[in-house]
Amino acid sequence: MRHTLGTVSARNFVKFTFLRVHPDWRRLDPSERARHKHEFAAACAEFSENHLLRAYSLVGTRGDTDLMVRTVAPSLDPIHEFHVLLNQTGLLGYAEISHSFLALTKESVYSDEEQPLAPRPGSDAKYLIVYPMWKKRDWYALDGEERMRIMRGHIAVGKQYGEIDINTAYSYGLDDQEFVVSFNADDPAQFLDLVQELRFTESSAFTASETPIFTCISCSPERALAALDGDAVAAYR
Repeated sequence: MRHTLGTVSARNFVKFTFLRVHPDWRRLDPSERARHKHEFAAACAEFSENHLLRAYSLVGTRGDTDLMVRTVAPSLDPIHEFHVLLNQTGLLGYAEISHSFLALTKESVYSDEEQPLAPRPGSDAKYLIVYPMWKKRDWYALDGEERMRIMRGHIAVGKQYGEIDINTAYSYGLDDQEFVVSFNADDPAQFLDLVQELRFTESSAFTASETPIFTCISCSPERALAALDGDAVAAYR
C-alpha cells in the first residue's frame, strides 16, 4: 500500500462531492437531459483547466448516490466557485448532494515514506474507494511512541499490498469527520483482502467509525454523466 497524497510547496484542500439524481430527471426529454449534462461537464472542464478534478460513477455500486466529483485546490475559493457553477446547471435542479467531505492534505507523522501534499494525476486506478474516518478518543490519550508502534504494525500490513495507493487527508475542525481516506485500486477484491487483514491489527481497536464506504468507478465527467440515464453511454471511455 503506497502513499500518493512528490512533495509540493503547498497543502491542498480536497473536496469529495457525491450526487444523487432524482428519478424525475430521467423522465425529461433526451435533449433537455443532454443540455443538463453538457452544462455540468463544462463546469468540470473549466475547473480542471487550473486544478485537479476527477469524476467517478457509482451507478451499480451504491444505492444512495450516482456520481462523485473529487476536486483539489490550494485554497477553498476555486472549490467554492466551482460548486456555485454546478448549482447553476440544470442537472442540480434534479439532484441532491447525498454526501460531502472536505479535507486538507498534511504529512503523516507515522510514515517514513515521502508524503506528497497533492494527489498525483497519474496515480489514478480503475477504482477509488473512499470513506470518512474517526479515531476513538483513547487513541489521542496514548503516548506518542505507543501510537507510532501501533501504526508501524498497521503500515507493515499495508505494504504487503503494494499495488494499492492510499491518499489520506485531514478534516479536523473543517468537517464532521477527522480524516477522509481514499484508495486507488485496480482490483476491488485485493482491497477487500487488505481491509479484512487490517481488522486483525492492533490499530483497528482504536477506530471509532469508517463508514459510509464508497466504491467509485473512475471515468471522465462525460462518461459518469452518460451513466446517469444510459444515453450514449457506449460513446464514452
